[in-house]
Amino acid sequence: MIGRLRRAYRRLRLGTRLALGLGVLALVAFAVVGTALTTYMRDYLSAQLDDQLGLAQVAQSKSIAEHGTLQGKKYYRWYYAVYDVSDGTAVLRKPEETGDLPEDIADLTSVAEAQISAGTEVLRTEHITGEGEYRLRGCEVEPGVVLVSGAPMDDIDGTVRQLITIQVVAFGLALLALVVFGRRLLRRGLKPLSDMAHTAHGITSHDLTESAARLPLRADKRGGGPEVEELRTAFNTMLEHIDDSLAVRAEAEQRLRRFVADASHELRTPLMSVRGYADLFQYAAANHPEERDKHLARLRAEAARMGVLLDDLLLLARLDAAEVETPLRLEDADLTELTREAADAFRAGHPDRELTASIGPDHVRLRLDSLRIRQVLDNLLTNAAVHTPAGTKVSVELSVSSGAAVVRIADSGPGIPAAEQERVFDRFYRVDKARSRDRGGSGLGLAVARSLVRAHGGTVDVSSRPGSTAFTIRLPRAADGAVPRTGDGVMARRRDDLERHPLP
Repeated sequence: MIGRLRRAYRRLRLGTRLALGLGVLALVAFAVVGTALTTYMRDYLSAQLDDQLGLAQVAQSKSIAEHGTLQGKKYYRWYYAVYDVSDGTAVLRKPEETGDLPEDIADLTSVAEAQISAGTEVLRTEHITGEGEYRLRGCEVEPGVVLVSGAPMDDIDGTVRQLITIQVVAFGLALLALVVFGRRLLRRGLKPLSDMAHTAHGITSHDLTESAARLPLRADKRGGGPEVEELRTAFNTMLEHIDDSLAVRAEAEQRLRRFVADASHELRTPLMSVRGYADLFQYAAANHPEERDKHLARLRAEAARMGVLLDDLLLLARLDAAEVETPLRLEDADLTELTREAADAFRAGHPDRELTASIGPDHVRLRLDSLRIRQVLDNLLTNAAVHTPAGTKVSVELSVSSGAAVVRIADSGPGIPAAEQERVFDRFYRVDKARSRDRGGSGLGLAVARSLVRAHGGTVDVSSRPGSTAFTIRLPRAADGAVPRTGDGVMARRRDDLERHPLP
């Protein structure tokens, strides 16, 4: 039974449960107040009756002392008994009237005997057979004479019962009003919480960006107070964060799917080439032995190309997890020297291009991975050569500005469309979709360059218009935490291959 009541209570709404809880507390408070008030009233009326008995016995004592008998005023339904106690025992005198004594005088006699033993007045409440509750008082009128008076307590009991009845009715009505109106007030005060619950249930079927998924901020008195307003604001903030997180997650999933699809597409071509050249190698081994070396060389070239692509993918993955371990070997290096070496290598590899090098400072010492920064410079310079017509002017500049080293690689080619500039650093992205992989690369060069620069705590940006395209690299000169420090790093086993095969 108790278990069912608990389950039923848990199924009630919060407002109802709070109202019932307040009702229980109010009931306890009413019970305490009612008990205290009833006890006080009963004690007060009993004290009044005791005083009345005392005053009456004073007058009656004078009558007994003067006339030897009990005369004078008597109260209705009161009892009077006079005892002689000269020999130590209580002997009842004959009453003046038969109505002065009840049928059973045992209780009156016991009071008289108690007075003899105590030597002072005695007050008791006794139940007289056939009469009810009586307040009995015994006192010594004169030496050897004891008067016992008894007053009925019916009026006190009736008054107390009437008081209890009034309290029960009044407290019951007050309790009912408290529960009913308290429930309404609580429901009004908890209305914002109900709105939040309704909104939370509706999230599964509504877009978080809709206005229905937000709670309006209200400053009126029915809004639930500052605590509820804070909760409402926190709830809306949480929804906004969830909305942003879901958007970021959806974008990340979309990019991951696109990345996996592009990676699969890029790897399929060299794999097909390897399979084809393997078949040709097998055929040449059986029919044309003199062509085996040529097919074997092509197999090695395709394998090396695929290895570089996989190394780039692994490098990007390591850079994405840079908070665990950054694949860099940091050391004190001269960026000026690295820039000159990259410019000389570009001139040697692209004699048909006019390269202008403007390297201002003699020495720019930074803490960096010289091989990776050289790879970034080679990628950007090669990118300028691959994506521009022959004879296009290319320039590289090195300067120091605002505590950062700035390398600017520019060309005077056709430029990058404005709509494409934000995506040139995306993985596997090509501005010219029709460009072949043999000439246009895998689409990872700029992505690797940006990730490597960010791993050094720097930035790389692009600005382009017809006739001018510039990539700007900024590397911080301070070493106060801007650049990660990770010892030897990772990826060392493929450094030689990456140096021999810089990404376009």
